Formats: sequence, structure tokens, C-alpha cells
Amino acid sequence: MRVISVANIAIYTTQSGGWVFNIEEFDIKLDTEVIGRSFIYCDEVDSTNSLLLTSKEFNNHGTVILAEHQKHGRGRKNREWFSNSGQNLTFSILLKGEFEQTRVNLINLGAAVSVAQALENLFQLNVELKWPNDVLIQKKKLCGILLESTSKGDKLNKIVVGIGINVNQPNFPGKFDIPPTSIRKEFHEEVSRERLLSEILNNFEKIIELSENNPSKILDDWRSRCKMIGEKVKVVEGDQAKFGIFQDIDTDGFMLLKVGEKLVKIHYGDVSIR
Repeated sequence: MRVISVANIAIYTTQSGGWVFNIEEFDIKLDTEVIGRSFIYCDEVDSTNSLLLTSKEFNNHGTVILAEHQKHGRGRKNREWFSNSGQNLTFSILLKGEFEQTRVNLINLGAAVSVAQALENLFQLNVELKWPNDVLIQKKKLCGILLESTSKGDKLNKIVVGIGINVNQPNFPGKFDIPPTSIRKEFHEEVSRERLLSEILNNFEKIIELSENNPSKILDDWRSRCKMIGEKVKVVEGDQAKFGIFQDIDTDGFMLLKVGEKLVKIHYGDVSIR
């Protein structure tokens, strides 16, 4: 493995040649104060989330690690996340500080909004958000988000936001609960991963500020893109299933499920329309 440093950007690669991600193009479009200003580009890691959760070297608030390939990439419930090297975006963002447990879900919804805003602004795509952590186009999955954290006392001291986006991958062999798609398939041309990543990080930095000062704006932006609210849904977690109407999300971003005459708060689960 060789290491190349470009200002505040570190490139870790085992490749003998160059790299397929244009660092200069990304850096020019990045318009943040903190998020992504410490940027690590890798050709291969076990997991970008795991690396940021455990690394003592990459430990600055706002650090972003982008990997072309993750040997053990994962989504919720440790489901594997497969991504073609050089065609998609699989990256993680490190947030450090003192966070209340309830803020995690707000940041999770905010990350989805950041991706949605970038897709709408750059490609004019009609984006739908699925609770708790999916970004869809035409009912097909384009992006998944996984938050993991560490705690100190009763507060979280580190949150890692993992995001996987199908960007230029042309096809997806295999069987899936939700059919996958990519921006290339929906936009009908290959797109710049560098421009997309910088746009998402620009949006995400604003989301972090809103999560402190105006969280209702995040919730409203998320609601406006969720087509499941008001629908009859099934929520599955483990071997338990609940049925009801997806009434709304609460002030922390948790689902409010109307079961009969009662409102039940759902903290996590796989949701599908009945």
C-alpha cells in the first residue's frame, strides 16, 4: 500500500497506476467548512464505517473516507452491500462531539435528505425517501444509509454516517427485496461521482447545522419526499410484524404507526406497503 498526501487529502491505494476518482474535481466543487476537509480515498478497505469507528489516525470531526471497494460493506442488520469498484460511491462521514441518543435518527433522515437534494439539483430526478434509511427512484433502491456510533457515559461521542449510492453501475444481477437501480440507469447517461459527492457533503454540512438549530426543517423536508405516510404498511423487526397506518414521524424522526385507535412509536424495522 502506498500513501500520497495532497494538502488535506490522503490517498491510500495498492494500485500500481493512478486512481479512478478525480480528487481535484471533487475538491474544486467542495464548499464546506468542516465536512470532507479531511478526506481519505482508498481503493479497498474492509468497511469505511468500521475504519472511522476504530481508527486513531483518522479521527477528526468531519473526516470522510471514500472506498472504491469494501470487502465487508454492509447495511442494516449486517446485510451485505455489493458495489462495483470504480462505478459507485461508498463512503462514511465521522461526526464527533456530545450527542443525545435521539439525535441519531434525525441525522439519519437528514443524510437521506442531503442525497435527495443532490439528485434533484444535479439530475432533476424524482426522489422518494423510505423510512428509515433508503433513497428510491421509481420505487427502486438507489441509496442506503447506515449510522453507527460509540458512547461515553449517557452521550454518544462518535457517530459515523455510512452512505452507499449506485451511481454508474449498469446492471444488478441477483435477487433483491427492493429492486435496485443507479443514477446512470435513471438519468440515461454516465455522471460525475466527484461532483455528486461534493454536492452531498455540501448539503450534509447544512443538515448538521439544522439538526442543532432548526430540526423541524429536516423533518419537513423528509416528509415531503416520503410517499408512505398515510398508507397501510407492514413493519417487520426480527420475527415480529406490526400492521397499521404510517401516520407520521415524531420530533425525533421515529415512525408513528396507527394500530387501531392507538399510536405506536416505531424505532426501527423494515417497512413495506400492505
